Amino acid sequence: MDLEKFIAKRYLISRHKLNFITIISFLSIAGITIGVAALIVVLSVFNGFGSLVTSYLMSLDPHLRIVFKSESTDLLHSEIEEKIKSIDEIKSYSPFVSGKVLALNRGKTEVINLRAVKFNEINNLYDFDKLTISSKSNPESEPENSIYIGIRLADKLEAVTGDTVTIVSPANIESVLMQSSIPLTKKFIVRGIFNSQNNEYDESLAITDLSFGQELLGFRKSFEGYEIKLIDRTKSEQIKDKLSGMIDPKIADVNTWYDFHKELYSVMQIERWVAYILLSLIIAVASFNILGSLSMSVLEKKRDIGIMKSFGVTENSILKIFLNEGILIGIFGSFFGVMLGYFVCWLQLNFNIYPLDPTMYKIDSLPLELRISDFFFVSGASMLLTFLAALFPARRAAKVDALESIKWE
Repeated sequence: MDLEKFIAKRYLISRHKLNFITIISFLSIAGITIGVAALIVVLSVFNGFGSLVTSYLMSLDPHLRIVFKSESTDLLHSEIEEKIKSIDEIKSYSPFVSGKVLALNRGKTEVINLRAVKFNEINNLYDFDKLTISSKSNPESEPENSIYIGIRLADKLEAVTGDTVTIVSPANIESVLMQSSIPLTKKFIVRGIFNSQNNEYDESLAITDLSFGQELLGFRKSFEGYEIKLIDRTKSEQIKDKLSGMIDPKIADVNTWYDFHKELYSVMQIERWVAYILLSLIIAVASFNILGSLSMSVLEKKRDIGIMKSFGVTENSILKIFLNEGILIGIFGSFFGVMLGYFVCWLQLNFNIYPLDPTMYKIDSLPLELRISDFFFVSGASMLLTFLAALFPARRAAKVDALESIKWE
């Protein structure tokens, strides 16, 4: 062990009596411990809610979506699909069309969002089999007039699996108004009801097969775009950039799952950083205690400093002694804080010490997600603040005049 570290350790934990400086040092360790633990717990809660919200929003969202800016052609479809197939990270894809329609059943009428994709790709795109809570058959083998609706929409329409729902399309609404013709109307058989935990989708989304959706929404043989699922969702931005470079921006836009709800994700990220900064103030306050305790320690050890300097100890070594004393406080506080934060998170994950009302929050416990990066960032912030707090009194100790400090001894 270096001499500076040995002396710093003796100054910190080997005092012969409990004095005011010792109490402040212990309070500094306690303050850092509480601050670090609070930061880890709060960030873990933010992680848990963030992942939960993302999973709900992405239950029926693709990882990437290509949207054409004008009516597409068969030639364009072939070109786009060749480019999609050339990217190994893409797991599955499907053309899609979407639009608002009117749904009628049992005298109930609702304006809904109709989305049409290839039924043989629906499970690969959305993990649809996990979302469907009531189904009579596999969507991949169903006829064109099959439809899946959200659980809240089913409640509004009083529809159950096997019911026939009438869909009225606005595709030819102009001719209906001008020529008093009959609007385009089709009947669908409800083959299943899904529960995505996303209120927006559960209340207003219906999914049918692509070919029938094209006819109903007036797309004929064109597509609105392509929905894409990746092997690894975290590579969405990377694949987006690759596709954007391959597709003329005048023809189509490429968006990621983050772009679909960008405002919400941005707000969640801002909240996370604000919480990080505010709770770091707890550590900052504890660091001021370190500054105070070390400053008083310098005054108390002025004679020792003078004696060490008279034996040839350099200013740099004196600085390191008191700097190490402050850093030791930071190490102890950070270590105990990490352990306390992890313990609280472990209790919540295993024993649900903070339950939630599932009828209000859809979950029965406070969600937590531990990330190793948070432990490093919080510990790093704690050590940085501790180092800065210890730097001033350590420099002051290094400048102590040896003769002045021992001439009256």
